[in-house]
Amino acid sequence: MSTRGINFLDQWIATNVPETTKADVISVDELTNQLLADAGAIGIKRIEIDEEVDSLYRTLLDAIVHYDPGLPE
Repeated sequence: MSTRGINFLDQWIATNVPETTKADVISVDELTNQLLADAGAIGIKRIEIDEEVDSLYRTLLDAIVHYDPGLPE
């Protein structure tokens, strides 16, 4: 289990999935590619993220569909 992987994923989604992202295959694919590139740039391997979620695609799609910006600071 990779705490580092899930923490990165949670933080990346909060920072990089805007409210205006469309829930289509191309948008989710582009987000997936960007997420993996950003993770790789800081030394996090895909396996560290994949072992924490059933499907990276479904996780990102769910984040888009159920977008919640949280409370303002």
